[in-house]
Amino acid sequence: MTHLISAADLAHEIEGVVVIDVRWTLTTGAAANPGRDDYERGHVPGAFFVDLDTELAAPPGEGGRHPLPDPAIVERALRRCGVSDSSRVVVYDGRESFAAARAWWVFRWVGLTDVRVLDGGYAAWQAADLPVSTQEPEPRDGGFRARPGAMPTTDATGAGAWPGSGLLLDARAAERYAGEVEPIDPVAGHIPGALNSPTASWLTREGRFRDDLAAHWREVADGHDGEPVAVYCGSGVTAAHHALALAELGIEATLYPGSWSEWVRDPSRPVATGR
Repeated sequence: MTHLISAADLAHEIEGVVVIDVRWTLTTGAAANPGRDDYERGHVPGAFFVDLDTELAAPPGEGGRHPLPDPAIVERALRRCGVSDSSRVVVYDGRESFAAARAWWVFRWVGLTDVRVLDGGYAAWQAADLPVSTQEPEPRDGGFRARPGAMPTTDATGAGAWPGSGLLLDARAAERYAGEVEPIDPVAGHIPGALNSPTASWLTREGRFRDDLAAHWREVADGHDGEPVAVYCGSGVTAAHHALALAELGIEATLYPGSWSEWVRDPSRPVATGR
C-alpha cells in the first residue's frame, strides 16, 4: 500500500477523505507559523489547518525542539477536523512534504491507520491547475480516539547504541552532519556511527519523492539494507520524511523524536564530526 497520493488522485477522491493542511516553516522566535498565513491565502478546498508547532509537537525543552505531542492535543486536532477512527486522511504541506511527513507519522503514532501524503504538496496541486479555496471549513466533531505508541521510537540511549546492531541515519544536510556549520543547535556534529542521508536526496527538483526510491535506498544502505533502521534529524521533523520514504519500500524505520536537539542537551553524550 502506498502512503502517497498524487494531486490528480486526491482531486478524484476528495469527497471521501479528510484533507489537512500542515504548511510550516522553521522559525526562530517568530510569533506565528507563516504556514497559517499561506493557508488563509489559499488551500485545497475543504482542507483544515493543523499547526505543527502547537498540535504536532510539545513545547521545546529537555526533549528537544519538537518533542512528541500530548496525544490528547492530537486527538482534539483530529476531532476538530471531523476525523473518526475509520476516516481516510490526506495531509499536505507547501512542497517537499517535510511537515506533511511529520503529520503522517504523528497521526499514525496515535493510532490513525489510513493516512496519506500529497506528493509534491500544495505546489503539485497548483501545478495541476486544480481549484483552490480561501474558505475555512467549520470545526467538526469527529470521534477519533488517540491510542499512542503505534509507531516505533527510540530514546537517546537507544539511538547512541543503534549503530552497534543496525543503521542509524542522520537526515540533516551534509555540512550539518559533518559539524562544518550549525545554524540552530548549540553543538555541531552527529551521533557517532550514524550515516548521513540528507532528506533532499530522496526528492526530485519538484519536491516529489523519487521514482527510484529502492535504488537510492540501496546506495544509502551500502550493503546493509537488511539491518534495522533508526532515523533522526535536527528535531524529529525531517526524520519522519525518511520514515515515510522507507515505508514506501516496506521498511519500518524507528524514529528518534528528540534527535540532535535533544542529544546535545547532555554534554556527556559523544559527538562526532567529519563526513
